[in-house]
Amino acid sequence: MKILITGATGQLGADCLEECRARGHEVYGVSSHMFPLSDESAMRAVLDEFEPDAILHAAAYTAVDRAEDEPDLCRLVNAAGTEILARLAQERDVKFLYISTDYVFPGTGNAPYETDAPTGPRNVYGASKLAGEEAVEARLERFFIVRISWVFGARGTNFVKTMLELAKTHKSLSIVADQVGSPTYTRDLAPLLADMIASEKYGLYHATNEGFCSWAEFAAEIFRTAGKDVAVTSVPSRAHPTKAVRPKNSRLSKRSLDAAGFERLPPWQDAVARFIAELGQG
Repeated sequence: MKILITGATGQLGADCLEECRARGHEVYGVSSHMFPLSDESAMRAVLDEFEPDAILHAAAYTAVDRAEDEPDLCRLVNAAGTEILARLAQERDVKFLYISTDYVFPGTGNAPYETDAPTGPRNVYGASKLAGEEAVEARLERFFIVRISWVFGARGTNFVKTMLELAKTHKSLSIVADQVGSPTYTRDLAPLLADMIASEKYGLYHATNEGFCSWAEFAAEIFRTAGKDVAVTSVPSRAHPTKAVRPKNSRLSKRSLDAAGFERLPPWQDAVARFIAELGQG
C-alpha cells in the first residue's frame, strides 16, 4: 500500500512513518514546508506525483493556548486545510485517516465519552478539530476518525519531557488534579493506526493508552518511574489558569475499538515506563 502521512516530522507522524515502513508499505511523509495545508495546488501536486492509496492525516495546529489569539490560523490549518485534503482524497477515492482530539467534547461529567456522544468544544483548537471531523464525514465514505488525548513521544515537547526537565531544578511542583484523561504514547498508537488504515473497518474511534489519571497523578508516576525525588501537590485548574479552557473530563470510551476487533493499547503506566527507558532516564 502507498500511504501519504502528513505531519511526518511530528510526534505521532514520525512514529507512524516508521511503523508503516516497517510493515513494507511505500510511505511518503510530508511536513508543512512541502505540503502546506493552506495551498491546494501544492497539495494536489504532491498527491498527483505520489498517487497514494491512503492518507494518514496527522498534521495539525496544536498550540492550544496560542490558538485563542490566532483563531484564523488555527482554523485555516485544522478545518479548512482538512476540508481541502478530504476533497482531494474524495477525488482520488483513497482511504483517509484523520487524527482528532478529546477537546471536541465539553469535558463535563465523569463518564467516558462514547464516540457518538454530543460534542461541544470549549476552545478554538477543539472547535477547529471538530470542524475537520465534520469535513471528513461530509466528503468521504472510506474514512477513519481517531480521537486521542495527552500525547507523548520521542519527538517534540510533551508533558513527560517537561516534567523530567522540571525535576532537574524543583523538589516540589503543584499540578492540576481536576482534569482527568488518558495519556497516549505515540509508539503504542502508531501500530494501531497502521492496522486501521490497512483494514476496511471505517468509522469513528477513540484510542489512548488504557486507564485514567489526573495531570497530578500523571506527573507523580513520571517522577516515580524515573526515580526523581519531586513531591507533587494536587491543585485545582484555577491555580494554573490558561488562556484556553481545558475540559475537566477527557475520559474516552474504547468500545469502538472492541466492536471493530482492534486491540486496546497497553496501560498508560506501562507506556510511561517504556518511554522513560527510551529517553534513557529510567
